[in-house]
Amino acid sequence: MVGVTDLDGIRVVTEPSEERLNERQLVDYRAQREDCLEWLLTFGKDPETADGYAFQTVKSRGYRMDAFYRWVWDQEDRYTTEVTHEQADAWLRHLAREDTSNAHKSNCRKALLMLFKWRQHRHGLDEYEPALSFSTNNGTTSPRDYLTQEERRTVREAALEYGSIPSYSNLSPNERDRWRAYLAQRFEKPKEEVDPADWDRANGWKIPSLVATSLDAALRPIEVERAVTSWVDTGNGVLRIPKDQSSKNRDNWVVGLRKRTVESLGRWLSEREAYAKYDGTDALWLTREGNPYGSAALRSVLHRLCDIAGIPMESRQLSWYAIRHSTGTYMVREEDLATAQTQLRHKSPKTTMKYDQTPVEDRKDALDRMG
Repeated sequence: MVGVTDLDGIRVVTEPSEERLNERQLVDYRAQREDCLEWLLTFGKDPETADGYAFQTVKSRGYRMDAFYRWVWDQEDRYTTEVTHEQADAWLRHLAREDTSNAHKSNCRKALLMLFKWRQHRHGLDEYEPALSFSTNNGTTSPRDYLTQEERRTVREAALEYGSIPSYSNLSPNERDRWRAYLAQRFEKPKEEVDPADWDRANGWKIPSLVATSLDAALRPIEVERAVTSWVDTGNGVLRIPKDQSSKNRDNWVVGLRKRTVESLGRWLSEREAYAKYDGTDALWLTREGNPYGSAALRSVLHRLCDIAGIPMESRQLSWYAIRHSTGTYMVREEDLATAQTQLRHKSPKTTMKYDQTPVEDRKDALDRMG
């Protein structure tokens, strides 16, 4: 019968799904499941290096993906494979109320991340940001980590210090020689070829502009990766981000920027023209190796910024999304859900509602007032 064979030992269509689908639905579901599972096994962990997930990982999480699809079919009262981020968050909230272990709930969350990673890379969808996480230490459901207002300020300031070195003109010959050796190693060039322009490069505006723009615009990692110079409108102090990343879509998200951020972006755009690795590309930011910034590279940048700023990272899962989550949380508090929805580029207000929470410092202030 169609749909009952295995994919190298992984059941492509489970019995519960097979029993509820008609013949044509079964063919369609099996095709998308095969594509997903094969992609995860071959590319899932790191698509750029064709590094896939372990067989057992895909097998166990594949069953949980299937359970998610069946839950969606129950909720929608119809068959569909076009599952959404909102449905995934709803399933997590459903699981949070279930009398099952947090280890199981956490594994279901990981399965969703894998499923939507495949949909992102194969179908061009946005990266998925789960609304909840499940602690396996104390059995609680936790909101995602985000930067406090004070941490946002110190991270912005740390970006101005990131990778900087003393001014060339303020150094003695002996000091210049020492810093020249450092720059030769940093920029992978012979020491004798290091010149004053490399000092300017070390003290450039790439990281300050990247950090400031991400703090204001709540940039997702995929948006940092896709950012191009045409997004930047310094005259009006905004970013114009295509809603669907489509050349045919002329509508944009217009995202406001602070004056200081616009200044740093303007300086970076001027400086960017001096670097050969940007020739022939409109990418706004590239790594030292000339690649777009991915999630891992951005996480490394954030952790270095936290080191500079003295922000503790113990018992916290700080990724680039911590910047986005903080913008969403404080935008809701300072303005309203509608304003935050536009700034964060959420198509559905339901997605923005997860940021409608009182920051911990506000709760502490309330306790102080209560006595």
